[in-house]
Amino acid sequence: MSRLKLVGLAATAALVAWSVAPATALTMKECGEAYRTAKEGGTLNGMDWTAFRTEKCATSAAESASADTVKTEPQPKKETSAAVAPAVAPAGVTFPTTLAAEFKTEKPAKARMKTCLQGYHGNKDAGTLKGLRWIQKGGGYYSLCNAKLKS
Repeated sequence: MSRLKLVGLAATAALVAWSVAPATALTMKECGEAYRTAKEGGTLNGMDWTAFRTEKCATSAAESASADTVKTEPQPKKETSAAVAPAVAPAGVTFPTTLAAEFKTEKPAKARMKTCLQGYHGNKDAGTLKGLRWIQKGGGYYSLCNAKLKS
């Protein structure tokens, strides 16, 4: 008998706390707990979950979803450095004009990549890259070479 009284008191306390707290302060988890407490205490008065949620929790599904989402601050933009490659190659860098004969059997993209890699190593050995890397932001050797071979 005393257990039933405790459940009733808990349900009453939850309902009193509900009426004091603002309607938007309840999360879906808190609303669910209050529904279970009211259901166990027999104070639902025939309401189902949807009716209970709209009347007691006072938030729609869309509002609760937006309230539960975590707002993130926009990420700060990274500063560009001097390592960003120019859109054109530095003077003295040479690019192949046709696909190398040994790669003609490869798929076109792979043939261009291997041909450009040969040209890159040739420029690197000759010391004519002048800071141009194979792949870098803004267009490295591969990007520039691939564009030339495609056209």
